[in-house]
Amino acid sequence: MAMRQVAILGSTGSIGVNTLDVIRAHPARFNVVALTAGKQIELLAQQCVEFKPMIAVVSEAGDAARLEKMLLEQGVSTQVMYGPDALVSAVTESSCDTVMAAIVGAAGLVPALAAAKAGKRVLLANKEALVMSGNLFMQAMKSGGGELLPIDSEHNAIFQCLPNEFTKSTHNGLGVEELWLTASGGPFRSTPIEQLAAITPEQACAHPNWVMGRKISVDSATMMNKGLEVIEAFWLFGLPLEKIKVLIHPQSVVHSMVRYRDGSVLAQLGQPDMRTPIAYGLAWPERIEAGVAPLDLAQLAALNFSEPELARFPCLSLAFAAAKAGGTAPAVLNAANEVAVAAFLDAGLPYLQIPQVVEKTLDAIAVTNADSLETILAIDAQARSVAHDLMRQY
Repeated sequence: MAMRQVAILGSTGSIGVNTLDVIRAHPARFNVVALTAGKQIELLAQQCVEFKPMIAVVSEAGDAARLEKMLLEQGVSTQVMYGPDALVSAVTESSCDTVMAAIVGAAGLVPALAAAKAGKRVLLANKEALVMSGNLFMQAMKSGGGELLPIDSEHNAIFQCLPNEFTKSTHNGLGVEELWLTASGGPFRSTPIEQLAAITPEQACAHPNWVMGRKISVDSATMMNKGLEVIEAFWLFGLPLEKIKVLIHPQSVVHSMVRYRDGSVLAQLGQPDMRTPIAYGLAWPERIEAGVAPLDLAQLAALNFSEPELARFPCLSLAFAAAKAGGTAPAVLNAANEVAVAAFLDAGLPYLQIPQVVEKTLDAIAVTNADSLETILAIDAQARSVAHDLMRQY
């Protein structure tokens, strides 16, 4: 099999680091041609020294100069670029055929769309590409003719549990009845609701099962993460929203399930380790060693499931409402949440104000058609402005 040429958008985040870990174990199968990062310049430099990509991208000019100096001292000839346009260049000018889209937040939307339009194999770990612009992104994948493989553990699990011939238009004929997204419930699934007002960023980022970045850890605690995944699943698999369910599963062993018309439920099980879905996406349709310990079912005391308590997780209700409204509502939801979570982590916004900021932002902005990238980016900017204004009240 020909060696795959891989670009990693967000190589210093948890997904990027795990992707490089899988690639490191299979040097004859994968070659890294582009790496991008935000602020972790030292780690990016280490990655460039090890993998020697053609292109490395950072956010700021000063960081680019610093990275370039560090690489020259190591004798590494990687071309260093910076800024949003350079993220697109990492996709279009690196000779990659596979793109790991793992930049957190709206910043990952434009390069992920570029990868879709260019016909790459897109390993989608960035939720915002589908949450903000689901219809545009799926159209771009269709016109580009590439392959879209979901990397989120839940969507990857569903992908593995569906028939190979599954398409959006065939789910009825194939007997697919419902998709069940599992959620750990985060660190506060059993915390008394009256104690949530005093939650600190450190508590919210202490996920019981997964090692993740701070923003996504907070989203897991509020279950906004699961709400965004519902919107993703709607675009990826094409079932109506009422056929996409969420179940609390504290052990994070069953990563998601598909219920069929005949009563069968197919589930994908595994360790809570992102290297499994990453390896599946990189090598698909083959399966390769991911460096993940085998799952020992005999050591599991129990597998528990329950429906989410919406009073505890209002962000999940807001996500379903935005998905039902459609159009630009999911982009507003995402932008307001990003602003609120950042304020919780950095500026002291109370934990319980996160859903309040999101809800009031959704109420303040009329829903329109998400029919162009320009419209989506404008709505994103408007929602961020509204959310910032709302937070001044707190």
